[in-house]
Amino acid sequence: MIKKKQQDVLGFLEANKIGFEEKDIAANEENRKWMRENVPENSRPATGYPLPPQIFNESQYRGDYDAFFEARENNAVYAFLGLTAPPGSKEAEAQAKQQA
Repeated sequence: MIKKKQQDVLGFLEANKIGFEEKDIAANEENRKWMRENVPENSRPATGYPLPPQIFNESQYRGDYDAFFEARENNAVYAFLGLTAPPGSKEAEAQAKQQA
């Protein structure tokens, strides 16, 4: 299930030409430690550690898979990622309607 969620996020980023860096936490203890330390307290599970994928923009925490999925369903992924939606995208059009 984790692998499918990771592939879902990566596939979306690649399809939309959004640059990203994938951090392997299974093989790299430093990456795992960094992720655990940088997921905010209120976003961590009650027990155990946050599970991947966890999404960051540089060091700013953006959310987990469920938050990403919800943003995608609402055409709000660029806002979720802290990016400006490209002109002509569904998200940019939705933002323009809201501002009108």
